[in-house]
Amino acid sequence: MGRGSNLFRVGPRCHTDRVKISKLIGAAAVIAVTVGLSACAQSTPTPVIAPVTMDVGDLEGETVDLIVGQVLNINTGDLAVDSYSGEVEDSAVAEFVKGREEGGATYNPGVKALAEGSTEVVLSNSDGGIQDVTFTVTVGE
Repeated sequence: MGRGSNLFRVGPRCHTDRVKISKLIGAAAVIAVTVGLSACAQSTPTPVIAPVTMDVGDLEGETVDLIVGQVLNINTGDLAVDSYSGEVEDSAVAEFVKGREEGGATYNPGVKALAEGSTEVVLSNSDGGIQDVTFTVTVGE
């Protein structure tokens, strides 16, 4: 092999190959990020429905209007949140959600709207001496 051999040549051709490879890697990275972000952009976020909050003492004889998926959050005041139970006349329209304390957090009892319609709800308190609270939940779309 003589001096003119290309075997050990480190010239412009090697630099050009590195530049091409760098450009290909950069283009691949841009495409990957674009595809990843476009997948995120296509998902439709689920709307958050704010709960309706009422004091238990204000519910007697009332009609509470909810929409499907919405929750009536019942403030029990000084009484324990887990002392209330509820009976829902039409369980296809709404369901009672028992109050609880869990992991240092307090969750009020409530009524969750499941489907359009109207139903009567009766709340009872296990502490005794407190009359049942009867009200109507009307659920719209």
